Order: sequence, then C-alpha cells, then structure tokens
Amino acid sequence: MSDLIEIDGSQGEGGGQILRSALALSILTRRSFRLINIRANRPKPGLAAQHLTCVRAAATICGALYKGGSIGSSTLFFEPGELKSGDYTFSIGTAGATGLVLHTVALPLALRGTKTSNLTITGGTHVSHSPCFHFNQTTWAGHLAKLGIDVKLAMIRPGFYPRGGGEIHAAITPTPTVRELTLTTCPPLTTAGGFAAVSELPEKIGKEMRRRLTHKLKMAGIESHVEEEEWPNGPAALCTVLFRQLAVPPLFLGLGERGKPAEFVADEAADQAIAFRESGCPVDPHSADQLVLPLAFAPAASEFRTSEVTRHLLTNIDTIQRFVNRDIRCDSPIGRPGIITVSAMGG
Repeated sequence: MSDLIEIDGSQGEGGGQILRSALALSILTRRSFRLINIRANRPKPGLAAQHLTCVRAAATICGALYKGGSIGSSTLFFEPGELKSGDYTFSIGTAGATGLVLHTVALPLALRGTKTSNLTITGGTHVSHSPCFHFNQTTWAGHLAKLGIDVKLAMIRPGFYPRGGGEIHAAITPTPTVRELTLTTCPPLTTAGGFAAVSELPEKIGKEMRRRLTHKLKMAGIESHVEEEEWPNGPAALCTVLFRQLAVPPLFLGLGERGKPAEFVADEAADQAIAFRESGCPVDPHSADQLVLPLAFAPAASEFRTSEVTRHLLTNIDTIQRFVNRDIRCDSPIGRPGIITVSAMGG
C-alpha cells in the first residue's frame, strides 16, 4: 500500500460521507490521504460548514496537519497525528448536522482512545439528509453497543434548519476489541412506537401528524403507540417510528419544512417504516452505511442483511477498502435487500 491514499470524491454517491469516513479511517490507520472533487455530486460542491467542522474536529483529536480546510474547498490533504482522548467542544455555527460530526470522531476515540472522551457539539440535531439525534441515540449507538462500543448520547437542546442552535453531548468509552456481528433474521414486526413533535408551532399540527401516522401504520397491519411532544428552539415539526421488537430498534424520521403539509411529514416516517418491515430484514439502510466501518476493525468475520442496498453503502465500502485490507462484499444491486459480508482479519 502507498503511504498517501488518493481519493476522488466524485466517485460513488459523491457526497460528504466519503470525507467523513476518510477522516475516521485516516486516524484509525495512521495513513494520510488526499481527497479531490469533494462533494462533487452535490448542488453546492466543496466543503460546507458541517464538513469543515468534521475536518477540524478530526484534526483536533489527533493533532493532524491538513491543507484545504476552508468553506468551498474541493481538495483536502490530511496527515493524522497521535490521537488524544479528552473533552472537546465543536461548534458548526449553522444548522449543519451535529450527528455527522459525531460520526467522524466517535470510532477513532473509541478504538484508539485511552480514556473516556466527552464531546459537546452544537448545530442541527434534526436536519434533512442526515441521521437525526434520536436515530443516533437509539439505532446507531444501539448497534455500536452490540459490537462492544459504548457511546452514550444526550440532547441538551434541539436545533433545526435554518436556526440551528442545537446541542448534543456524547461520552465515548475506549473499546479494546470490536465484536463481530451476525444479524440476518428479523421477527414479525406487528407493533411500533414513536412520537409526533412540534416546536413553536400550533398544537393541532402535532395532533394531525399523530393521527395520520397511526392510521397509516394500522392500514399496513402495524399497531402503534405514538406520543405527542412539544419542544423548544423551533419552529419545527417532526415524527418518528421505531420497532422495539428488534434487538436494535430501527428509527425512521419524517421532518417538516416550510410549505410541507403535516400529513406529508407523517407519511415520510410511515412509508420508510412500512418498507423496512416488508423487507423482512433486520438492518435499515442508514445503519448498513454505518456498520461496515467498525466491522472492518473486528478480528472475526461478520454478516448482516439490510433492507436496501444504497449507493452510500457501496461508496462507504469502497472508501474503507482503500485504507483497510478487508474483503467486504454485497450480494445485491442498489435498491434491493442484500447481505453484506466482512471477512475475518487476514482472511
């Protein structure tokens, strides 16, 4: 393997995940990389505020040297240093996703850390095209716990587009060894939980979302208990569905935006949940993206079934294999359920 890894950010899904995974993998493997064409497939290519925060956060926890760390930059060189556990605060300054910054630094701090690290991250907690706080707390952290990785999350204050101002805390405990995973079967999913939440909006919007959500799930044969909640720091409307019958409950989010009817927000969450349930698979598409990275550092082989193979997943697999000599395979095309296998180390 060459000392410097060259990555074209226009390949695959061509978004920010390539950057985040490359940063985490660089710290974990102590290998430098150069990334070109950053987020080339997005309407506004280059580093946005949340991506720049990911770069700065990754550099901070390991004393890295980097070039190209500015808003709009399409090229980044990153040379990692020695990781240091500790207490860190990262502020995005916009409604950019706090969860994506967390995903960038969590595994390096867990797998290379020497003591518990405490993170405070401010920005958006529930924003489009990113895992929301409740997904990270319930599903992402739940899967990591099954692998022996302890990440505890708390939301101090929610944050939404365009205002931001949300705050999350994370406590990340060092993990000596990543456990393997075999997750290929799914029990019948007949019940669901969730919530319909409004923030500085009329209460009737939350009630309308709740009615729509429970009705749509019932028509699909799923009995549900959906709570109504009121949050600060809005305006915002959102709802979630989760299946607690699984060992790690997958959570699906519907998120409001200006001009989007309440019933559409409910439909967004319900449709994702129903499609997942009908697949008969135990791992949702967003978790599949995130599982392959820690499993690449598990000594033994792993296998799991996901309800949908996405371009994000395949891009992440390609990025991982540029840093780590592991055979990671997917047996299905994009858009279909599939089985992901990760070979044993040295296998």
